[in-house]
Amino acid sequence: MIDLKKVSITDLKGVGDSRKEALNELGIESVYDLITYFPFRYDDYRLTDLQEAEHEEKVTVQGVLFSEPSVRWFGKKKSKMTVRLDIEGVAISASWFNQAYLKSKMQQGQTIVVSGKWDRHKLHITVDRTFMSPQEQQTQVGRLEPVYSISSRVKMNYLRKLIHEAFMQYKDEIVEVLPGYICEQYRLRPRAQAMYDLHFPQDQKHLYQARRRMIYEELLLYELKIMWLKKINRTEYQGLSHTFSRTQLDEFIQKLTFPLTGAQQRVVEEILTDLQSPTQMNRLLQGDVGSGKTVVAGIALYANFLSGYQGAMMVPTEILADQHYASLCALLEPYGLQIVKLTGNMKVKEKREVLGKIQMGMADIIVGTHALIQEKVIYRQLGLVITDEQHRFGVKQRAQLREKGELPDVLFMTATPIPRTLAITVFGEMDVSTIDEMPAGREPIDTYWVKKDMWSRIVSFIAKECEKGRQAYVICPLIEESEKLDLQNAHDVFEQLTTSLAPIRVGLLHGRMTAIEKEEVMGCFEQNEVQVLVSTTVVEVGVNVPNATVMVIYDADRFGLAQLHQLRGRVGRGGGTSTCVLVADPKSESGNERMRVMTETTDGFEISRRDLEFRGPGDFLGVQQSGLPQFKVADLTRDFKILEIARTDASTIVADDRFSESKEMKRLWEYLHAENLIEKNFD
Repeated sequence: MIDLKKVSITDLKGVGDSRKEALNELGIESVYDLITYFPFRYDDYRLTDLQEAEHEEKVTVQGVLFSEPSVRWFGKKKSKMTVRLDIEGVAISASWFNQAYLKSKMQQGQTIVVSGKWDRHKLHITVDRTFMSPQEQQTQVGRLEPVYSISSRVKMNYLRKLIHEAFMQYKDEIVEVLPGYICEQYRLRPRAQAMYDLHFPQDQKHLYQARRRMIYEELLLYELKIMWLKKINRTEYQGLSHTFSRTQLDEFIQKLTFPLTGAQQRVVEEILTDLQSPTQMNRLLQGDVGSGKTVVAGIALYANFLSGYQGAMMVPTEILADQHYASLCALLEPYGLQIVKLTGNMKVKEKREVLGKIQMGMADIIVGTHALIQEKVIYRQLGLVITDEQHRFGVKQRAQLREKGELPDVLFMTATPIPRTLAITVFGEMDVSTIDEMPAGREPIDTYWVKKDMWSRIVSFIAKECEKGRQAYVICPLIEESEKLDLQNAHDVFEQLTTSLAPIRVGLLHGRMTAIEKEEVMGCFEQNEVQVLVSTTVVEVGVNVPNATVMVIYDADRFGLAQLHQLRGRVGRGGGTSTCVLVADPKSESGNERMRVMTETTDGFEISRRDLEFRGPGDFLGVQQSGLPQFKVADLTRDFKILEIARTDASTIVADDRFSESKEMKRLWEYLHAENLIEKNFD
């Protein structure tokens, strides 16, 4: 059999250097790339019964012309052509925009087929596709026509013809990868036929069966890889077995200034069990904003210290590094732990001193940004690695920190609660711990959505809260004024509030400031020397100012749900009532819906579920950052039932001792072997 991934598209007739370059820009380099370049939708040209058609639905109808076309011109180039059609005894009108050239091709009594938007009230169709000749009507009407992502250099019809030619020439070389018993069990179409039907479906039934087959295949192959990685981590990679005094650890937990919630206690036990196991820990800790993940991380780091190892915590921003450093110092320094901070903005002399402490084992816990994974950082005996807001780091960055020690235990943390269907796919090789209970006394944050014309009332509300000794955040989506987007920017808001709130002191924080400038502003805000902080989203995660009770988010409809929830979580940390005000005049229904969701619930898991529905899994976490695969056919929100079936099947296959030797599993084993070689260094 020919490996179609190694067959260049230039082997197809008519594909020269110029067309090859144009196709390469679409990610099509081989014949395999071409035949798996699936349509993102289909135009349905099956004839519609107008009596059953909904208002503004796209319809395709066949009718007889019983009026001469009339054309109205708007300037030299724009036109509107209108005719009357008889469709099964019903007279309707049809209009074409900027297609006056069709007039010469139309005659009374002629039968044509048109497709377009149906206005049920006016009995009118706005036409976007016309089938004039009998041959055209015979070959195209009644079919589902594939629509592909194209470019200015690759036209739709050319791509369709090229894909068809590739199938005619190479269809017999498409290898079946699924075992026969699975195809029989689920009545799946053969792979080659399913691929062809995705491009050229005879009807909806054929398309459904083709999609069903390819969705299952994609999800099974991915879950197979995930399960295999999990098996390798547990059987081949022996980690560190931590030995520590449980009595000492229990005393530490009992002396905390607050009792752990039931969820925190459960998660702590899961982590401690992993630390004591000889198998390397690979665990995801997820919990809502304010659920108490930091103290759980502190307990894990203390247990790691008691067993004689260094611990490291990597975070995405210097502000978050400062926050965790301060929290861990307050929590652990009274027990004799030496904690250091390592970030990119440190002076050379200061950094050299910290690096020396790390290498000599004088630093028990190291908190920092990506500076922790630089070559100059040499750990004495790294036993536990914690990555906070882990989805902000790429797979390679996370792996580099793991590789700094000899298979240290790894704990990933995220304050973005991930719906189950997404978590088992993206982080399937990890064990997942969830803090699904908020600490006692943490009241829900009152959230309101207001229009921009209420800005003066919002400013008055901020002033009243500050007069009570409280503090406020005001978040803006831009740093400076934009000519393209009519959005409020941080500089303008800072100047407005400085004037209108005087003598209340207002501070400004954004990503273009130097690290020292950011640190100075945040320090003033934390010490209540600045009462109102105007900021961009650099305060989205980790910032903890218990005295702040007001969060105002300007142009809130420009943010995603998860980001809005993260920002809202910056207040409500000191007990008592806190308020979040969303200022927005959404111009779309999705914008309105996001505002409604935020005012209806403060449950991060529910918000994440809705956010996944709105944005899809790729945008939800960021494909490049999360390691989330770009599925060609499958959709994690729509196909979660198939995902769970595929996951169960993959688990059964990997657990079978005969897997590597079974002839029926040969193609799956070959796929797994190749994929594992590629990703072995990163997982």
